[in-house]
Amino acid sequence: ATHGETVIYTTACCDDKPTGDGNFVPLTVNYAERFSASGRTSSGFIKRDGRTRDSEVLISRLVDRPLRPLFQKGWANETQVLQWVLSYDDVHLPEPLAITAASAALLVSEIPFQKAVAGVRVGWIDGAPLVNPTVQQMKTSTLDLVLAGTRDAVLMVEGYCQLLTDEQMMQCVTVGSQVVASMCEQMEAWVKGGAGQPKNMRQLVLLPEGLEQRVEGLVSAQLQEVYSRATTKDERSVAEGAAAGRALSTLVKGTVTANDVLVAFKSVQSEAMRRVVLDKGTRIDGRGLTDIRPIRSRANLLPRTHGSCLFTRGETQAIVVATLGGKADALKIDSMRNVAGTEVEEPFYLQYFFPPSSVGETGRVGMPGRRELGHGELAQRALAPIIPTGSDFPYTIRVESTITESNGSSSMATVCGGCLAMLDAGVPLVRPVAGVAMGLILDQATGKWVVLSDILGTEDALGDMDFKVAGDDCGRLTAFQMDIKVEGITLDIMTQALAQARKGREHVLGEMAKCSPAPRQILSPSAPRVIRIPVAVAQRAAVVGPSGRTVRQIREISGATAINISDEGVLEINAPGEASAQKAQELVDLLLNPPAKGRIFRGACVIGVQAFGVFVNIGPGCEGLVHVSELDTQMLADASSFVKVGESIDVMVLDNTQGKLALSRRSVLLSDSGQPTVPITAASRRAAAAALAAAAGPQGDLINGALEAALTVGDKAHVHQDMVSDQDEVDIRQH
Repeated sequence: ATHGETVIYTTACCDDKPTGDGNFVPLTVNYAERFSASGRTSSGFIKRDGRTRDSEVLISRLVDRPLRPLFQKGWANETQVLQWVLSYDDVHLPEPLAITAASAALLVSEIPFQKAVAGVRVGWIDGAPLVNPTVQQMKTSTLDLVLAGTRDAVLMVEGYCQLLTDEQMMQCVTVGSQVVASMCEQMEAWVKGGAGQPKNMRQLVLLPEGLEQRVEGLVSAQLQEVYSRATTKDERSVAEGAAAGRALSTLVKGTVTANDVLVAFKSVQSEAMRRVVLDKGTRIDGRGLTDIRPIRSRANLLPRTHGSCLFTRGETQAIVVATLGGKADALKIDSMRNVAGTEVEEPFYLQYFFPPSSVGETGRVGMPGRRELGHGELAQRALAPIIPTGSDFPYTIRVESTITESNGSSSMATVCGGCLAMLDAGVPLVRPVAGVAMGLILDQATGKWVVLSDILGTEDALGDMDFKVAGDDCGRLTAFQMDIKVEGITLDIMTQALAQARKGREHVLGEMAKCSPAPRQILSPSAPRVIRIPVAVAQRAAVVGPSGRTVRQIREISGATAINISDEGVLEINAPGEASAQKAQELVDLLLNPPAKGRIFRGACVIGVQAFGVFVNIGPGCEGLVHVSELDTQMLADASSFVKVGESIDVMVLDNTQGKLALSRRSVLLSDSGQPTVPITAASRRAAAAALAAAAGPQGDLINGALEAALTVGDKAHVHQDMVSDQDEVDIRQH
């Protein structure tokens, strides 16, 4: 399949014998992007493409979901769709093409796939929908919507947007579905023209004739009675188990197997639940069609995390933790879509954990499965539009959601809990958002339908739609994902579902506002501190120092964990606490801005001693001179007799012109004793030198002569040129 110069190679194969019971399509989709498709090689240590990346798993799910409902009922042969992106032009995105290519491969195969499916991407650009925008156009789009369907109906919608309205979203779905219908008609005409093979209808696994009716007669009334009253998940499980046991004990005989009975029982179970909802307007847990389960939330749950929340909705519960970090903690992504030699950095990301214990089961733990990646991506994209910009909040934000109990819509519980956990961590969110999952019960024979708010796991499994919607309480959307299990979902049904979802979000956000204890909305004492400072090009070398020495010294003195300067000229300080961050910022400021006159530095280290004064370090890469006349309140003849290298003294800034610091210990002593800090003038220095010359006796003429020579030759007489001017007096040492 080709779109522009983007090319995807797709195959569809199946085993020659059934391996399942006909109740579930054993379909696997494997999508892969090769670096060579964009003329690149992986920047990692391993150069061979092979290990599946998270983004490829997500696209595999995107392809799988609209295909699954269209296999012939009873198809149980293991089926695999393989896809490789062989060429990528950085213009046409491959996801919609992958859906269409997979459908085309199945259509021309012997696999009993019933209808053509096509996929499109829709953006919202300049106030209007645009189908299949280019990569460049998507950079200005406030919507990323992937839609798939047949010529008659929409089967899947997945979209993320910057707070668009329900009406704008429906406008995009309408436009996208029209293009999809046209593509499907062309594909089916192509197959009818001789491109396809005869379909394999011989190996369908079907129930014995009349078995479903016999199961219905045995247990339907019992199930409807259970579903007509308010029950818990455990109570329903016990009743369903008893009904299934009755059917098994009665009907398993001859050629009818236990598996046949259980498959028929699931179909009867679904129909019983539908009849209660459609005929009585009540649900299996006793709620009305639009009711939301009870909600409880608690922030600041865990004492040492940066932000945490326990969010409970009915029998679904999530512990969500927000962790703050610096730029080095950002999620780095390398793929064929990146510019050669670069990695995409995500400063906000969410990771979702669904342990088997959340549904009372045992199972594998470790690397995330496809379901965990998909649900985590949905929750992440739902929260992304409310994350503050880097200039407003210079932190990397990592959110973890661990599902402790699940009975429907754990991904939407993650959205709600993630919002509260980030508020508890002190993240200044643009606005709060919540998510809710909508369901559908559709009677295809009569066309009667109802939309359910906040569906249970059973309503998801036995119903016809799972439509997750996230957004604020003003009708603005951030994410939505719809999977359809039957054809016949109209735009009217979707419109009703969105309207119902909006009311549901308003209720959920109202309950989240009652969170107790409430989110702190300030940085936790255990959270790191990140400070960003713009640095001019001319100043970068001073901050870094020779071979990075200065910046290393700043880290060592302050306790900062990292100090980095980006290519854009932004210096980022990462520190474990407020004190170390402020200390590092203070040391950097010394390099960027000369310290003000009169500022006192305590404990400055003496790094050099000469007769005329001492050199001290007041910070990494920042040094100054204390003239011998400024060392003490009493005049000294030789600085080396007063202080040694490595000792610490307190100094005050006297002058900071031309980037050179003149410091004084004498002024600190006077200031500490409450006396005025009057600088020593050239005249007072001259008088002191004359007094020293007179005290020298026969050596006086020599001293006076040396003073005149020192003013002329500067450093040849051990005079620091930066601290003398013409006609000034200096101290010298005679050799």
